[in-house]
Amino acid sequence: MEVNENFSKKALEDLELVELAQKGDQVAYSKLLERYRESVYFTMLKMIKNADDAEDLTIEAFGKAFNRIGQYSPNFAFSTWLFKIASNNCIDFIRKKRVKVTSMDTGMTNSDGEVIYFDASSDTLDPHETMMQKQKVHAMREIVSKLKPRYRELIEKRYFEELSYEEIAEELNLPLGTVKAQLFRARDFLSNMMEHQKHTL
Repeated sequence: MEVNENFSKKALEDLELVELAQKGDQVAYSKLLERYRESVYFTMLKMIKNADDAEDLTIEAFGKAFNRIGQYSPNFAFSTWLFKIASNNCIDFIRKKRVKVTSMDTGMTNSDGEVIYFDASSDTLDPHETMMQKQKVHAMREIVSKLKPRYRELIEKRYFEELSYEEIAEELNLPLGTVKAQLFRARDFLSNMMEHQKHTL
């Protein structure tokens, strides 16, 4: 593995963590998350001006980067690679929002296996589009209903009832961090179920 000779000390430390993560070291994943979570979050917040969406996009960016950790090449710093993934993910999110395309229309994952939002709202649709929209909403709810109860409840409250993290934490009497962590797991399960269904159709 050829390493960029211009790497800073921090980039070299990141590379050591990445190599450990590629071998399945969970502590290395945690350290990478701890190093960059805040800076990725504020980058997302600057792009979309919404704290909850920025938090979701931050979690998604790390999820996507960690799923692709085996593809990372040390030709450039891990931080550069991570922020590229995060920025592209955010741009996709903004584009989907702008054109009123929701994941209820497109499914739960894109071609890269990236988790995307699902939102029951829709723009003005013609009768055929309305019928298709209803079918997809129904299909999504069917899949959500198969999740474990605690994950199903979190998904329904966050995306169908559109509650904030704080509102969910208060309603379920859970720590805010627990709500965020379990929602991350719930989206991961949901993504895998969507992918499985797509391959079995």
